[in-house]
Amino acid sequence: MIKGQEQTANREAGYMQRCLQLAALGAGRVAPNPLVGAVLVFEDRIIGEGYHQQYGGPHAEVNCLQSVKPEDRHLVPHATLFVSLEPCAHFGKTPPCADLIVREQIKQVWIGCRDPFPLVDGKGIEKLETAGVQVHSGLLEAACREQNRRFFTFHEKKRPYIILKWACTSDGFMAAAPGQPRLLISNQYSNRLVHQWRSEEAAILIGSGTAMADDPQLTNRLWPGPSPVRVVLDRRLRLPHHLHVFDGSQRTLIFNTQKQDAGSNVEYHQVKEDGFIEGVWQSLHQLNIQSVLVEAGQALSQLLIDAGCWDEIRVIRSAKVWAKEGLRAPQLKNVQPSSVTRLDNDSIEIYRPA
Repeated sequence: MIKGQEQTANREAGYMQRCLQLAALGAGRVAPNPLVGAVLVFEDRIIGEGYHQQYGGPHAEVNCLQSVKPEDRHLVPHATLFVSLEPCAHFGKTPPCADLIVREQIKQVWIGCRDPFPLVDGKGIEKLETAGVQVHSGLLEAACREQNRRFFTFHEKKRPYIILKWACTSDGFMAAAPGQPRLLISNQYSNRLVHQWRSEEAAILIGSGTAMADDPQLTNRLWPGPSPVRVVLDRRLRLPHHLHVFDGSQRTLIFNTQKQDAGSNVEYHQVKEDGFIEGVWQSLHQLNIQSVLVEAGQALSQLLIDAGCWDEIRVIRSAKVWAKEGLRAPQLKNVQPSSVTRLDNDSIEIYRPA
């Protein structure tokens, strides 16, 4: 690649990187739609930019074009549009963005990656090309897929994106033994990070053991934004109704083998005993739950690890040493370290499947 072409490629990549920055601002607010950012460029000057801000609201391309100043409107047909995901081609909660691009007479579009949603999946690109728009696809494709990994997993694997999370001491304990003082592991900064994580996922899941032992609220009260849907696995419906998960303050799904009941804010979903966990994932997919943060105990977390039924593991490892009897953290298997960061005396370890 000669120098001029390299500079042009770097500029194009920079505009797509800006699309990704914008798209990230919609985290926790657009699911089950994808995160999307758009940038409109005329002669190396950004004249418009936008992102998908809220589920059911205008898409990134619409917000981008609406942001163009009146004095720059005449430049739109001569500008190049960068968008991190293929523009939609169907009528959903909003009209097709591909039609909008054609109507605005934009001649060139750079796309990060194709949309796996069956009603789009190549149809947006086809509609643009049929109208004479020059389409370039695959710019920073890996980064664009990574940002929407929940969306891609949901549509390609027909299940939610599954994140396992737990905290443990440096010597590998996640809880004290019964009868011993409660083991407080993570620090105040990590606690707030966990609530941020909750705000970014569609649902949060625990088993009946965690519900009984900890009686958690499962909300992100330490971080702004919507709290996730609460998912509780209670096969035999043995949990008492004085627990927080039954308080009706947040939509709660109780998966069991006994009954099906729509309820109000507490819904009962019946799943067969045989293949119970797989049935839960299938039901969540049908309910349009795109991602799940699993804050379960050792047994359920280990079960999912052993079955290879996870997409990401987040471990908060404290510098504290327990050195007593207690509940050991799950054993990691077939993992690949993705990143390690520190929050004061806590280490935040992220793993992906090897």
